Amino acid sequence: MKIGITAVGIGKAARPSTIRMVAQHAERLNIATLWAPEHVVLFDNPESKYPYTDDGRFLAGSTIPLLDPFIGLTYAAAHTERLRLATGICLVAEHNPLELAKVIASLDYLSGGRFALGVGIGWAAEEFAALGIPFERRAQRTCEYIEAMRRLWTDPKSSYVGEFVRFEEVRSFPKPAQGGKVPVIFGGESMPALRRVAKYGTGWFGVNLNPDQAAAKIAKLHALLDEQGRDRKEIEIIISPYANEITRDDLRAYHELGVSEFVPFVRLPGDDARIPEALEQVAREWVEPAAKLI
Repeated sequence: MKIGITAVGIGKAARPSTIRMVAQHAERLNIATLWAPEHVVLFDNPESKYPYTDDGRFLAGSTIPLLDPFIGLTYAAAHTERLRLATGICLVAEHNPLELAKVIASLDYLSGGRFALGVGIGWAAEEFAALGIPFERRAQRTCEYIEAMRRLWTDPKSSYVGEFVRFEEVRSFPKPAQGGKVPVIFGGESMPALRRVAKYGTGWFGVNLNPDQAAAKIAKLHALLDEQGRDRKEIEIIISPYANEITRDDLRAYHELGVSEFVPFVRLPGDDARIPEALEQVAREWVEPAAKLI
């Protein structure tokens, strides 16, 4: 099992020196993936409810530094050679799909094929309104954008006609180093989210799930994959316990469920000088035990 870490590009981890320090030491310690979140704008008191807290409040304040994840990950890519770089998550429906396909292709090309697109449909209606994008049917828009982007990543000359996107005989180069096989990892724990994984995804990122909760979701996902005629082994399963207390026994339980990457909640110290020690603790606590699971 691999170990990833999240929340690069936000708060103190938006600082250039911190991103560089985290990325380089994560790679040194065999942490597999660096995940970066996305929000274009935040609000002081939104009516929309954040899905991962009991009170519906977003964990960070509205004035927290929050980088564009693609710029932050490109910066991390320039200082590493092996570390996977992923959005956790990208709000695909908030983007123009041709522009987003170009950004993703550029990052994957420059990093030598190390990018994974973590995808969410979004929870903040206020953010969509500010961007002038309908909040309704955002899930359908997201899936269509992914189909269109895969055409742009794959075909020498690309065309696509859908409800939200249409273009004919366009060229977009360079292609990603991974071509049309850029990993697309959907977040979300609802049945519609799992259906998106089964139909469009190459992976699923489940959040705030202990092993028992993860087992129930994975069973549902497997059933949906069977309905789609897809091989279960095609799907990468990533779990973050988020606020749940997790032990090494739980780590083994995730592994036995087929979880391929575990993403613990890591609080980085504010002082860059303490980051190596903090990540070494992550390695001792999670990377080393995970590597021994067979």
